[in-house]
Amino acid sequence: MKTKNIFTIAAVSAGLAFGVTAQANEEKHEEQTINSSDVPAAVQQAAKAEVKGGTIVRWEKEGANFEAVIEKNGKQMGVEMDANGKVLSKHNEAKEHKEKGEKY
Repeated sequence: MKTKNIFTIAAVSAGLAFGVTAQANEEKHEEQTINSSDVPAAVQQAAKAEVKGGTIVRWEKEGANFEAVIEKNGKQMGVEMDANGKVLSKHNEAKEHKEKGEKY
Protein backbone atom coordinates (compact mmCIF):
# COMPACT_ATOMS: atom_id res chain seq x y z
CA MET A 1 0.00 0.00 0.00
CA LYS A 2 2.85 2.40 0.80
CA THR A 3 4.41 1.95 -2.65
CA LYS A 4 1.12 2.83 -4.35
CA ASN A 5 0.80 6.03 -2.26
CA ILE A 6 4.40 7.04 -2.95
CA PHE A 7 3.89 6.50 -6.69
CA THR A 8 0.70 8.59 -6.65
CA ILE A 9 2.40 11.42 -4.75
CA ALA A 10 5.37 11.35 -7.13
CA ALA A 11 3.09 11.48 -10.18
CA VAL A 12 1.06 14.41 -8.81
CA SER A 13 4.22 16.28 -7.83
CA ALA A 14 5.74 15.78 -11.29
CA GLY A 15 2.54 17.02 -12.92
CA LEU A 16 2.48 20.15 -10.79
CA ALA A 17 6.15 20.85 -11.44
CA PHE A 18 5.65 20.45 -15.20
CA GLY A 19 2.64 22.79 -15.15
CA VAL A 20 4.55 25.52 -13.32
CA THR A 21 7.53 25.16 -15.68
CA ALA A 22 5.31 25.34 -18.78
CA GLN A 23 3.56 28.44 -17.46
CA ALA A 24 6.88 30.13 -16.65
CA ASN A 25 8.15 29.45 -20.18
CA GLU A 26 4.96 30.85 -21.68
CA GLU A 27 5.32 34.10 -19.75
CA LYS A 28 8.86 34.62 -21.09
CA HIS A 29 7.48 34.91 -24.63
CA GLU A 30 5.26 37.91 -24.07
CA GLU A 31 5.22 40.48 -26.81
CA GLN A 32 7.20 43.67 -26.34
CA THR A 33 6.69 46.71 -28.55
CA ILE A 34 10.05 47.79 -30.00
CA ASN A 35 11.38 50.55 -32.25
CA SER A 36 12.03 49.85 -35.91
CA SER A 37 15.70 50.68 -35.27
CA ASP A 38 15.88 47.54 -33.09
CA VAL A 39 14.70 45.30 -35.94
CA PRO A 40 17.33 43.56 -38.11
CA ALA A 41 17.54 44.75 -41.73
CA ALA A 42 16.58 41.30 -43.10
CA VAL A 43 13.38 41.35 -41.03
CA GLN A 44 12.53 44.88 -42.16
CA GLN A 45 13.01 43.89 -45.83
CA ALA A 46 10.79 40.83 -45.41
CA ALA A 47 8.09 42.95 -43.76
CA LYS A 48 8.19 45.51 -46.58
CA ALA A 49 7.51 42.68 -49.01
CA GLU A 50 4.40 41.75 -46.98
CA VAL A 51 2.99 45.29 -46.71
CA LYS A 52 1.42 45.37 -50.23
CA GLY A 53 -0.37 48.72 -49.99
CA GLY A 54 -0.54 48.88 -46.20
CA THR A 55 1.70 50.43 -43.57
CA ILE A 56 3.68 49.00 -40.67
CA VAL A 57 2.10 50.51 -37.56
CA ARG A 58 4.34 48.87 -34.95
CA TRP A 59 6.99 46.25 -34.32
CA GLU A 60 6.84 43.64 -31.59
CA LYS A 61 9.40 41.14 -30.32
CA GLU A 62 8.37 37.79 -28.90
CA GLY A 63 11.24 35.61 -27.76
CA ALA A 64 13.73 35.47 -30.63
CA ASN A 65 11.10 36.36 -33.26
CA PHE A 66 9.84 39.67 -34.57
CA GLU A 67 6.33 40.71 -35.57
CA ALA A 68 5.35 43.50 -37.92
CA VAL A 69 1.82 44.76 -37.37
CA ILE A 70 0.55 45.91 -40.76
CA GLU A 71 -2.55 48.04 -41.22
CA LYS A 72 -4.38 47.81 -44.52
CA ASN A 73 -7.97 48.81 -45.32
CA GLY A 74 -8.66 49.51 -41.63
CA LYS A 75 -7.59 46.03 -40.50
CA GLN A 76 -4.42 45.01 -38.69
CA MET A 77 -2.50 41.87 -39.56
CA GLY A 78 0.50 40.48 -37.66
CA VAL A 79 3.35 38.90 -39.60
CA GLU A 80 5.74 36.92 -37.40
CA MET A 81 9.28 36.41 -38.69
CA ASP A 82 12.50 34.92 -37.40
CA ALA A 83 15.69 37.01 -37.10
CA ASN A 84 16.63 36.13 -40.72
CA GLY A 85 13.36 37.49 -42.13
CA LYS A 86 11.69 34.13 -42.78
CA VAL A 87 7.91 34.51 -42.40
CA LEU A 88 6.69 32.07 -39.74
CA SER A 89 3.01 32.99 -39.52
CA LYS A 90 0.35 35.59 -40.28
CA HIS A 91 -2.66 36.35 -38.14
CA ASN A 92 -5.46 38.85 -37.56
CA GLU A 93 -4.33 41.20 -34.78
CA ALA A 94 -7.88 42.07 -33.66
CA LYS A 95 -8.66 38.38 -33.15
CA GLU A 96 -5.40 37.79 -31.23
CA HIS A 97 -5.97 40.64 -28.82
CA LYS A 98 -9.62 39.69 -28.37
CA GLU A 99 -8.53 36.18 -27.31
CA LYS A 100 -6.13 37.69 -24.77
CA GLY A 101 -8.84 40.02 -23.45
CA GLU A 102 -6.97 43.11 -24.61
CA LYS A 103 -8.33 46.11 -26.41
CA TYR A 104 -6.09 47.52 -29.10
